[in-house]
Amino acid sequence: MYIDEIKEAASYIQSRYHEPLDLAIVLGSGLGPLADQIKNPVVIDYKDIPHFPQSTIKGHEGKLYLGELNGKNIAVMKGRVHYYEGHSSKSITLCIRVFRALNIRKLILTNACGGIREDLMPGQITLISDHISFLCPSPLIGPNLDEFGPRFKDMTDVYTKTLREKALQVAKDVHVDIKEGIYAYFTGPQFETPAEIRALKVMGADMVGMSTVPEAIVARHSGMEVLGISLITNRAAGLSSNTLSHQEVEEEATKAQDRLVLFVNRVIASI
Repeated sequence: MYIDEIKEAASYIQSRYHEPLDLAIVLGSGLGPLADQIKNPVVIDYKDIPHFPQSTIKGHEGKLYLGELNGKNIAVMKGRVHYYEGHSSKSITLCIRVFRALNIRKLILTNACGGIREDLMPGQITLISDHISFLCPSPLIGPNLDEFGPRFKDMTDVYTKTLREKALQVAKDVHVDIKEGIYAYFTGPQFETPAEIRALKVMGADMVGMSTVPEAIVARHSGMEVLGISLITNRAAGLSSNTLSHQEVEEEATKAQDRLVLFVNRVIASI
């Protein structure tokens, strides 16, 4: 059963790292170096954790780092698993359930994505204020996990306002330009069409990507506080003359990683 898989994975992690954990982070493109700053980390390959799906995407290392950073004991996923890799929504969000089973109550989700709104240009760091997920097969489908949350969970405040306010203050303190926006989820792996981007713009989306939303839904269902951080790595389809590619995403993420790592480091210390 799914609940047994969650408990087995959590039990294995506890057998490798015995300290209580304050915070979990899922690292997207550009944030890999953050994991390398953890003091004396315990590093576990996803393949060694019972029932964890495996990442197949270049740039997503597929390792869980556990240790101390900025006075907090944290769990850091260096690389995530996406729906488009062939996993189910429940499989790609098992890690979030495991974090909650480890009594973690705060979660930072990061990603690289395309900018739709005119002021969201490559290199811009953006907090997620809400999301649009018409194409997200809900990870809550199936028997409800009552010990995590109710059958019908309110999704009004998925991205916790108090965490966003703290992040905005941190950005001001360290002189990092931060904006906020609504993130639209597409399953991928193909990039969106220009017509789809025009439709998203009409619906109020500010940026678009292929991750984060399933994880945020499960975290919200589990009663976790969530901070979503997006790095704009390209203009969305039809909004520039560039041909969209994963290489462009990686290149822009690398350019911005120093600012992004500095910002997330300070956010960790503040929460």
